[in-house]
Amino acid sequence: MKQNHLLLIMLCLSAFGSLAQTNPLQQILQQHRADFDSILQQPERYQVQIIYTQIDRNHQNVPVFQTFTYGVDTNLYFYPASTVKMPTAFLALEKLNDLNIVGLDKHMPMITGAARYPQTPAMDDTTSADGNASIAHYIRKLFIVSDNDAHNRLYEWLGQAQLNQRLYEKSYRSTRIVHRLSVSGFDAEANRYTNPVSFNGDHKLLYHQGEVYSRWDAPLNLRQQQRGKGYANTEGNIVKSPFDFRGRNFISLPDLHRILQAIVLPEATPPSARFRLQESDYRFLWRCMSELPRESHYPHYPKADYPDGFVKFFLFGDTKDPMPDHIRIFNKVGVAYGFLTDVAYVVDFDNQVEFLLSATIHVNANETYNDGIYEYESVGLPFLAKLGRAVYAYERNRPRAHQPDLSRYRALVE
Repeated sequence: MKQNHLLLIMLCLSAFGSLAQTNPLQQILQQHRADFDSILQQPERYQVQIIYTQIDRNHQNVPVFQTFTYGVDTNLYFYPASTVKMPTAFLALEKLNDLNIVGLDKHMPMITGAARYPQTPAMDDTTSADGNASIAHYIRKLFIVSDNDAHNRLYEWLGQAQLNQRLYEKSYRSTRIVHRLSVSGFDAEANRYTNPVSFNGDHKLLYHQGEVYSRWDAPLNLRQQQRGKGYANTEGNIVKSPFDFRGRNFISLPDLHRILQAIVLPEATPPSARFRLQESDYRFLWRCMSELPRESHYPHYPKADYPDGFVKFFLFGDTKDPMPDHIRIFNKVGVAYGFLTDVAYVVDFDNQVEFLLSATIHVNANETYNDGIYEYESVGLPFLAKLGRAVYAYERNRPRAHQPDLSRYRALVE
């Protein structure tokens, strides 16, 4: 009996070791050591986190996931930058649906007022086809070129507490979205006040929301929220003390990964973690999230200033070459304070490839924040682009029992 028990233990350990050795993300990183070792061997400096999800379909095209990670630490602070725009956009649509007001939709003209300093009004938007601001137009700009003002208008529409509470209720709890982006001078209290918002349709007021005060204190226990040797203050002078991120936005990489999955593959997401959206909302979001700047007419983005890889860091972030038509990337990136992040669903229509990939890297060699001196071009973007290409190459050769039917995404771009 003892011998049988020992044999069983040995078999279990052997099976576990085999699984560990066949982790595809580890295999990919090992196979491309020349590209990745110089970064991955310095974990304290670059603080790389990666999440890779393989997607397999059954005979009914229902997706099944297998997820692999590298360096993921939900308690380690990183600045998420523009990635917070993604859940803000989804919740802005959800709030409209919850109101359920006849005639009020994402295309209705939206007027943002200003009740106090430093709030600013937005009465229209000259970059839209009809000259009006709207939730739909803000979402398009937010994804196509990561427009900061567009996010801020949706943050003001939601309000600080409602935005975070809704994420918390959906089990995205490693999250703190508490301020506007790229607004001169950081004021935590000012970000708790959000502007009055009105929607007009057919020359009449459909809905009005007055100024709202709300506060969200996230119960997060995060490390390294005070970072570096110094930072540039609002006057441009270097202060020789750590930069304080304790009142800044945060969202963990796993939460970002799950939020994206809930939108691009909602049928495989638990109902409690989904966003309350209509089918037309999903189609709208898929198009916005994958649209390239050169494909947009309103607004118009010059090709010279906005190459295809402008906000598509995986595969294309280190090149200005055009993306091939058969590849689409549904994603959201973030860049600020030396942190680069991409959260993406990648599809290749011709080769029947699909996968989810999220990663973040910290590139701030001088350990000084807000000085504009970061290694984005030399280290960060090449790393993310090479990581995307390495995973894509692996996926191209990965056997699948059933080829995915990706027609619902392809129809949006043809």
